[in-house]
Amino acid sequence: MMVYLHTFLVAFVGLSGGATAGVSVGAVAGVLFFAICFYFVFYRRKRVGEGSLLLEDGPEHVHGLRRNMGGTTNSGTLTGGAHPGATGITVDKSVEFTYEELATATDDFSITNKIGQGGFGTVYYGELRGEKAAIKKMEMQASKEFLAELKVLTHVHHLNLILYFQVRLIGYCVEGSLFLVYEFIRNGNLSQHLRGSSGRESIPWATRVQIALDAARGLEYIHEHTVPVYIHRDIKSPNILIDEDFRAKVADFGLTKLTEVGSGSLQTRLVGTFGYMPPEYAQYGEVSPKVDVYAFGVVLFELVSAKEAVVKTNEFGNESKGLVGLFDEVLSLSDPSEGLRKLVDPRLGADYPLDSVRKVALLARACTHDNAQLRPSMRSIVVALMTLSSLTEDWDVGSF
Repeated sequence: MMVYLHTFLVAFVGLSGGATAGVSVGAVAGVLFFAICFYFVFYRRKRVGEGSLLLEDGPEHVHGLRRNMGGTTNSGTLTGGAHPGATGITVDKSVEFTYEELATATDDFSITNKIGQGGFGTVYYGELRGEKAAIKKMEMQASKEFLAELKVLTHVHHLNLILYFQVRLIGYCVEGSLFLVYEFIRNGNLSQHLRGSSGRESIPWATRVQIALDAARGLEYIHEHTVPVYIHRDIKSPNILIDEDFRAKVADFGLTKLTEVGSGSLQTRLVGTFGYMPPEYAQYGEVSPKVDVYAFGVVLFELVSAKEAVVKTNEFGNESKGLVGLFDEVLSLSDPSEGLRKLVDPRLGADYPLDSVRKVALLARACTHDNAQLRPSMRSIVVALMTLSSLTEDWDVGSF
């Protein structure tokens, strides 16, 4: 390198031998200094990024979160990452809150502020720094689920996904218990609307199709546009939240599994909700993106019927049947029209196009096929629902 540099300076600059040698040494020193600086800046940044992404599962690693999550400004808002027009703490990175802040916001986690209960935590309503929030409290034993949810929500950076299809993570706290702080979705979840609980009004059919499309887009993104691929593993109507514009957002990523791109399926411990689990998962613990596809198909059946994933089949409530089997019996008929009318949510009245209902039911049936390989991908499901929502008549589930 010194020889080439020396030749270049002599030929093109016309410096003397001594001067050229001095400049050569200085130039080489400068190059080396620049290379060292670049190495440390790039390498350290890369290591910090890897440390944040590759957090190990386990309670002993929870206390290392503060090193990986990044700091806040004096105002409590993280620098960078905010979408245009964002105020307060509406950013796509996580703020670290204190336990005192969360306790004050929830009236010391009072029962009156409780808005939900899940398998791994309790959700409370609160107001933090001028923003309405849903605060999920988890025990230390749930550290795997805590870290899984944190990894997804802080590393799946896609503006449309965060704004429209995925509940936004505001911040976290690790003091005594594990806390995740989310944006508050004021319209509750899909299950509440379908079942009419908490006085929720019925959703029109066209809005139900749009909700299905929103949720499908969120799942399609984490299945096909992230490296590695994420698998939610607990898709169900209570985990699809409805905002004030009746758009859907996928929530609760505590059971999310990572899998390398191109891998078929992997075996894991059984988690999730009965009625939404496909056969290969319930029996053998095999996990692939088609696990989410199956569960999404059950949600489609719920959108049609407003029934729960597992239906009581007699008046005493001691016999049950899966919603998948209930629809399969009807859709297997040569003319399923009458059977479908009986399964359609009665709160819809007659205000729905039967052909559209039939197409959604057929799509749901394809999603819940016993053979995982024969289920459509989330990308195909998005295309099908987009076509259906545009009221296009030329729609055939076989093409997807």
